[in-house]
Amino acid sequence: MSVLRIRKPGRGGVAWLAVGLGAMVAGSGCAERHHEPFAAVRAKAAVREGHKRLADDDVEAALTEFQEAIELHPTLWEAHSGLGTAWERKGDYEAAAQAFAQAVRLNPFSFEDAFALAGACQKLARFADAVRAYLHACQLQPNDFDARFHLAVCYHQAGELSDAQAAYTQASQIDPSHPAPFSNLGVLQDTWGHYYEAIHAYNESLERDPHQPMVLVNLATTLLKQERFAAARLALDRALEMDETLAPAHERMGYCLFRERRFAEALDHYRRAGELAPQMAEAWAGAGVVLMAMHLEDPQNTDLRTEALEKWHRSLEITADQPRIRSLVEKYQLPVEDPLTVLLDTP
Repeated sequence: MSVLRIRKPGRGGVAWLAVGLGAMVAGSGCAERHHEPFAAVRAKAAVREGHKRLADDDVEAALTEFQEAIELHPTLWEAHSGLGTAWERKGDYEAAAQAFAQAVRLNPFSFEDAFALAGACQKLARFADAVRAYLHACQLQPNDFDARFHLAVCYHQAGELSDAQAAYTQASQIDPSHPAPFSNLGVLQDTWGHYYEAIHAYNESLERDPHQPMVLVNLATTLLKQERFAAARLALDRALEMDETLAPAHERMGYCLFRERRFAEALDHYRRAGELAPQMAEAWAGAGVVLMAMHLEDPQNTDLRTEALEKWHRSLEITADQPRIRSLVEKYQLPVEDPLTVLLDTP
């Protein structure tokens, strides 16, 4: 026992009071009960500070705050959620996915974390994990357009086209005014060779938002497969009116004009596409095809053949897996006329 001396107010004497040592200093069990909520308070404060740091775009400081919060309170799901957001902001999607996954384990009812986990996995091309997370998010909020639409996109990227079609359709029902599900349904239908259905879907998308130049390019591509050149050219004209720098529109226009045997105009569009997108192999290949067609109409102009071959070589340097272009190079390759050239060029 420890003895504590207390002076009573208003009196001159001193009272003696025996107090057990346990009452003066809390035992270990009591310390744990007080330490845990104190750590939780500090951890939540660190989470708040972490979000402030993120708002100030100080990602490194935010990471430090969220990691400290997790050390103080490992089961605080908000800390793992914030850590995932910080890693995502930093561009480390693997670390972000791990943090969001832990947040979802600790709080399976957090729609935001399930959605964020799915997005991180999708960026990592881990489509099976992404689909599971999106499905979980859709279970939590069945009428959320973004979750359903991104689920469809993930199915699409994974090659699960029937599931993608179903999810796109569901997304369009959740928000019938949104053009994106319809344009992506058009891509699906075109992949299946259902050209009329694809055209219908593209037009549905364009009705909701007419200013979509790439949807017009996709529409034109489907029309070209039906050899409806005038309609395709009209769609491409509209796309280029919206964005004259859209390389795919120039490349598709080049093909359309080539099929109409308007070689000079076609060549202009192919060259423009190559200028705008130097790594677009199709642009250089198409330019080579047009130049060779012009050479065949004017066999004396060997410069056209030389230039065509050079365009094909450039296309193959960008994308080597083009069997048709390789066969054209072999077919029209200039013969070696000077035997000394063969000797000099042979290693």
